[in-house]
Amino acid sequence: MKTNLMKQIYTSVFLALVLTFSVSAQQQKTIVTEGPYKPTDESLKQYQYPEWFRDAKFGIWAHWGPQAVPRQGDWYARRMYQEKDPVYKYHIEHYGHPSEFGYKDIIPLWKAEKWDPDKLMELYKKAGARYFVSMGSHHDNFFLWASKLNRWNAANMGPKKDVVGIWQQAAKRQGLKFGVSEHLGASFTWFQAAHGSDKEGAKAGVSYDGANLNYQDLYHANAMPDDKDWLTKNPAFQLEWYRSIKELVDNYHPDLLYSDSKMPFEDVGRSLISHFYNQDIIKNNGKLEAVYTCKQPSGGMWVEDLERGVKDTASQYPWQTDTSIGDWYYRTGQKYKTSTEVIQMLVDIVSKNGNLLLNVVQTPEGDLEPDMLKILEEIGIWTSANGEGIYGSRPWKIYGEKPADKPEKKLDRFDENFGFSSKDVRFTTKDNILYAYCLGKPETDIVIKSLAKSSKLAGKPIASVTMVGSKEKLSWKQTSDALVIKKPANLPSWQVTGFKIEFVK
Repeated sequence: MKTNLMKQIYTSVFLALVLTFSVSAQQQKTIVTEGPYKPTDESLKQYQYPEWFRDAKFGIWAHWGPQAVPRQGDWYARRMYQEKDPVYKYHIEHYGHPSEFGYKDIIPLWKAEKWDPDKLMELYKKAGARYFVSMGSHHDNFFLWASKLNRWNAANMGPKKDVVGIWQQAAKRQGLKFGVSEHLGASFTWFQAAHGSDKEGAKAGVSYDGANLNYQDLYHANAMPDDKDWLTKNPAFQLEWYRSIKELVDNYHPDLLYSDSKMPFEDVGRSLISHFYNQDIIKNNGKLEAVYTCKQPSGGMWVEDLERGVKDTASQYPWQTDTSIGDWYYRTGQKYKTSTEVIQMLVDIVSKNGNLLLNVVQTPEGDLEPDMLKILEEIGIWTSANGEGIYGSRPWKIYGEKPADKPEKKLDRFDENFGFSSKDVRFTTKDNILYAYCLGKPETDIVIKSLAKSSKLAGKPIASVTMVGSKEKLSWKQTSDALVIKKPANLPSWQVTGFKIEFVK
């Protein structure tokens, strides 16, 4: 009887808190910086894409934090609480049972003792990045900024450094635009596994440490049984998200803000976006330079992001692919993308009006492995020689050509499709110059049918063709069927070869 009474009291208190937060959420949603943007779709459709983002094309991301410590890859903070998951077994073997040694105990092990942000930022700029994005908070609810709202943050624990602030200053010294990514919106349901317990074995029924009320500011309160979607439906959780990300925006005023979801929480999300835009206008003396990106078609209100995917044609609105050179977090023995694969993706995406945001996998200590350094060096060699047709470019009339025998395939998220060859050609344009990139090293003459004399796409006769990044004189001819470029005698060392095409004025 006493147990039931206590349950009723706890339930009443919980419901009262939810109601209080719900009312507060409604009030808080209206507390945004005054400006032209209001939390409505109609108002957000005023958005004009900043030229810096359209010109930048290539960004590097540090998807980094305490979850790197065990060296087991992405989602460690959740998988360690899932009894059938191999990560759970790894955790038991190396740290102990999650009722005794939980994710809260992993956090202090993240020391970042080899992290040299200035050295890394210099390296990223040399690789060709024009903007840099820091993790703000992953689904683990651990903030990488000096927060007054959440004690579980990197300034208080782990490295005891304001990781976001330090990254931002390093980016500024290299002249790079700076962004932050927030994955907090999904945390409230994602982290519910920490409240569970084993269903089998000696610890069956023993609650994991997420059930301990002393740590609910890390693991969140229990979600309602029907609250299982990627984004929570709980107004109290939504308000917590809003206040946290608003703190991040107000303290650091990033150039770019990324959400790892569709636009979160309807009007709550619209309020955050309008606040982000309005405060940026003040920051930039009346000009909006901010970019908000999430995983939802933009309708012109923001930048749509595709995780590990590309579009199959050019988009009306600028967009972004986010992907990783390996696993999202450091994992022992992982296989990295080659520099050629990254460059092929970059060119393909740019030809379709997009940007590439590439996660570079750091060790838990904060440095990069030798093979990672080699890949970045190779990317940098290519971008320094071929960047004239990438940076500041815009899509041409069509994005490119593909081999005649290549089957049609609808591309989307989680499909990066590396099946490229020299017969895959991608176009960009800048200053009335057309650039054509072969996505593989030519083995025969290069034939571009879109630039035939009979093609309406070319418009004017071709005046000259040169190879980007090379002074070698080319032999070429424009026939009624195609532009034919004789295979150069001396091709560059890289696989993706660019040609600069100028037309008769």
